[in-house]
Amino acid sequence: MRLGQLSGLERQKIEDERKQIKEKIEDLKDILAREERVKDIIKEELNEIKNKFGDERRTEITAVSGEVDIEELIPKEDCVVTLTRDGYIKRQSTDTYKIQNRGGKGITGMKTKEEDVATDMLIINTHDYVMFFTNKGRVYRIKCYEIPEGSRISKGMNIANLLPIEQSEKVTSAIKIKEFNDDTYLTMVTKKGIIKRTKLSAYHTARKGGLIAVELDDSDELVWVKLTNGTEKIIIATKKGKSIRFKEEDVRVVGRTARGVRAIRLKDSDVIVGMSLEKDGYKVLTVSETGYGRVSDFEDYRLQTRGGKGVINYHTEKYGDVAGILTVKKDEDIILISDNGIIIRIAVE
Repeated sequence: MRLGQLSGLERQKIEDERKQIKEKIEDLKDILAREERVKDIIKEELNEIKNKFGDERRTEITAVSGEVDIEELIPKEDCVVTLTRDGYIKRQSTDTYKIQNRGGKGITGMKTKEEDVATDMLIINTHDYVMFFTNKGRVYRIKCYEIPEGSRISKGMNIANLLPIEQSEKVTSAIKIKEFNDDTYLTMVTKKGIIKRTKLSAYHTARKGGLIAVELDDSDELVWVKLTNGTEKIIIATKKGKSIRFKEEDVRVVGRTARGVRAIRLKDSDVIVGMSLEKDGYKVLTVSETGYGRVSDFEDYRLQTRGGKGVINYHTEKYGDVAGILTVKKDEDIILISDNGIIIRIAVE
């Protein structure tokens, strides 16, 4: 076939296509101009749908018998609950934190104010309980799924909007609970050196307004709460450089509203600044208010009887008052924050 014939065929094809488009435009204009044509088209399309999907219903709709618990509709999955020092809390899926190689840059876990820092991070199931203990000696309990879910970089919700706490009340400890049993204990230590041990099952109540966790004296505050198994060894440190290490069983088990007993005999100007549980392979980090720090073995603190004067933990006249203690492992990093918001991260070793 000659080139001229091919060009003629292509031209005819374009003209035919142009003619079809013009006819289509005219038809569409006619549809828009005539309402009866619009209705005919709608009827035709509805009949097509009816003929295609107009069979008998295959599912049965019935009224629900009995009550439906909304908890049954919430999937059971692991998540991360983060609480900051200033009281902001949020829940995230564990998938948010992807596995990385050691030495990586990491990812931003939450957005906080410059002087705020995350203090508690719980790996928990959505159907587990979270117990919040406040400085006023009260405890509040909610299910994990009741904590609003937040994005990875959001700062979360202020916990005062989640719990009915007073304006002067501050959450000092958060603990995850799978079930309330008689074999586990809540061991609490106050700022004035009072320690209390109560069965976890004593706090198994659905009261929304919170419960009295410990009866406090005037000017005293509840600061440290740990889950214990009845055979732990406890170490407590004071601001003026004293410390005491004793067996958990030295603290008798008391009722929920009881006051507790003396953990260490304090001088008038002294207060408790830290409580830790002894763990195999771990050591005790002591940090002073002037920025000094020291790591010690638990065995360096001789085992004593609860309620004594304790032993010297730190020479405060030389290095300043003690800011706190922490149970640490050699291959871990620690984050320290000063009163004016300066943050530093260093390796324990």
